[in-house]
Amino acid sequence: MRNKPITTLFMLQSLDGKITSGNNDKLDADKDWCKIDGVKEGLQQYYDIEQTTDLFSLNTGRVMAKIGVNDRTEEPNKTPCSFIIIDNKPHLNKKGIDYLCKWVNTLYLVTTNKNHIAYTLQQEYPNLVILNYEKLDLNVLLEDLSEKYNVDHLTIQSGGNLNGLFLRENLIDYVNIVIAPLLVGGKETSTLIDGEAITSQSELNKLKALKLMECNQLNNSYIQLKYKVIK
Repeated sequence: MRNKPITTLFMLQSLDGKITSGNNDKLDADKDWCKIDGVKEGLQQYYDIEQTTDLFSLNTGRVMAKIGVNDRTEEPNKTPCSFIIIDNKPHLNKKGIDYLCKWVNTLYLVTTNKNHIAYTLQQEYPNLVILNYEKLDLNVLLEDLSEKYNVDHLTIQSGGNLNGLFLRENLIDYVNIVIAPLLVGGKETSTLIDGEAITSQSELNKLKALKLMECNQLNNSYIQLKYKVIK
């Protein structure tokens, strides 16, 4: 068996499990929840905790585009963290990749798109590493990150569908959730874990029980929950 990083799913969610505000990419927790009285007052705690997570963070180009990296013009403050960004469509454009390369220690761009704009920027940014796959296999990706790039601990901060794939592939080791005092609603609003539902009791092994490690009451009615995934 090849090595894999120890993974932690780290997310901000509402009390009803939503990780965004609605059913389209114009709505986003980072952009919207800071405007809501009773929620905005404690939101900074999530970002403070985020600064204590792993030096390798996995996300998607769609999420990066939602938070506006394609449109940012300011010079970013360099972070010691490296990003692993899965982006096939692509959702990132040249400006977005420029910004990310200036922002992070190393940008690992994971894609199945052989025409991704990132290929034109490799010579300009030595900290841009492209991992190309014919078909994305999360097991193979994690093994490659561990063995080829020495990634030993990885924080997952992606969208509900990709989080669902990590769950079904049994690739989540720990869960670290900050719960905002907010009810969002909407059956089409993305949750912590989306993707395909199981359809029979024979698939109950795809559900993962958790062991509570910490429960922290934060300020302004926020809560932090830490779990270990029982395997």
